[in-house]
Amino acid sequence: MFADRAKIIIRSGKGGDGHVSFRREKFVPDGGPDGGDGGRGGDVIFEVDNNTNTLMAYRHHRKFSATDGEDGRKKRQHGADGEDIILKVPEGTVVKLAETGEVIADLSGDNKRQIILKGGRGGNGNMHYATSTMQAPTYAQPGQDARELEVALELKLIADVGLIGYPNVGKSTLLSRISGAKPKIANYHFTTLEPNLGVVDLDGEHGFVVADIPGLIEGASQGAGLGHEFLRHIERCKVLVHVVDAASVEGRDPVEDIYRIDEELSAYNVSLQKKPQIIAANKCDAIYVPDSRTEEEAQDTGYQNPVDLIRAEFEPKGIKVCPISAATGQGVKELLYTVWELLQTVPDKLEVFAQEYFPEEHFPDNSLPFRVWQDEEDAHLFHVEGPKVEKMLGYTNLDSEKGFRFFQNFLKDTGILKELRNLGVEDGDTVKLYELQFEYYD
Repeated sequence: MFADRAKIIIRSGKGGDGHVSFRREKFVPDGGPDGGDGGRGGDVIFEVDNNTNTLMAYRHHRKFSATDGEDGRKKRQHGADGEDIILKVPEGTVVKLAETGEVIADLSGDNKRQIILKGGRGGNGNMHYATSTMQAPTYAQPGQDARELEVALELKLIADVGLIGYPNVGKSTLLSRISGAKPKIANYHFTTLEPNLGVVDLDGEHGFVVADIPGLIEGASQGAGLGHEFLRHIERCKVLVHVVDAASVEGRDPVEDIYRIDEELSAYNVSLQKKPQIIAANKCDAIYVPDSRTEEEAQDTGYQNPVDLIRAEFEPKGIKVCPISAATGQGVKELLYTVWELLQTVPDKLEVFAQEYFPEEHFPDNSLPFRVWQDEEDAHLFHVEGPKVEKMLGYTNLDSEKGFRFFQNFLKDTGILKELRNLGVEDGDTVKLYELQFEYYD
């Protein structure tokens, strides 16, 4: 089954916490701090896999997580780093922020691998916080939190040529004739429920990739029918081959069909209508000539060949019309060389979508330069320690109104109040910062 969209949750690894410990050796009674640093959390990485062409792996598995970094240990031992998680996707996959649709990464062209979420940084052990005035620090830095995002994956096929047109006009038959692709073909509307890719080889020297885009209908750009599911696959095509039923086997007007499909392309993305086009007037073998006369005899009675009508309408606009029969092969080789010649006039530049959302800008550095904990014996007592806290107490006069206001802002701006609330502090509880104690009131 072909899957070109998926929505998943990705999570990077949390950084390991720094460790608090002190040297305890037989002949070193007053050993200094030796708590090691925490390990780095694993990254979330997207990588192109040329052996896959679908997002099926992400349809039934919703959450993907890198592993957390290990906490630091005593004797200055560094915690092990978390393992990265590498998510394999087909080339042409666009990673978007699910909530807004902003592009995070486009795994196309030269961009084969990209880190989407970085793992949290490991926290410093208490060995980093020894000073001349604080030789036995009892705090360490916690690791950075894990980062989590819900992302939408969209596969936009990378093909040189896109076959477009209404259902049942012969696109799949044409693709099967010009390439080794074997799409399912039958005389039903919407037989093609997924895009198919084929490689065209001209005389062993020239070649290009063709995508059979499932049939579009009116209103496709607004979500009608099945065609709207696949409009995205046209965006990267350099040339569009508009396949129409020139014989009007089902009573459709091929000229009107071309205009209607162009309107749908423009409604979805105005740049699509500007792509170079060729019209493949298909089913020429089924064109009915009245009274079994030759075409020249029929023209004397006012009959007009529908291919001539299509040419008269579109060739003055610079759009080449090629009469073909995908069923018999008539005119197909001439169509392919016309497509090849048009491709040579199109800049050989893959359309890659620019990044719009940068996760790093939305995940602040949340490692805390302090430690907050609840007393083990007194549930109404909370301790706060850290180098910034110690330094602030050294230069702030809490007896003055200005100094006390500065102290309140410090607790808020550094995130200490937030951590206290996270631990469940209540009005009337005691908060202790080294020798300073105060009652907490929200």
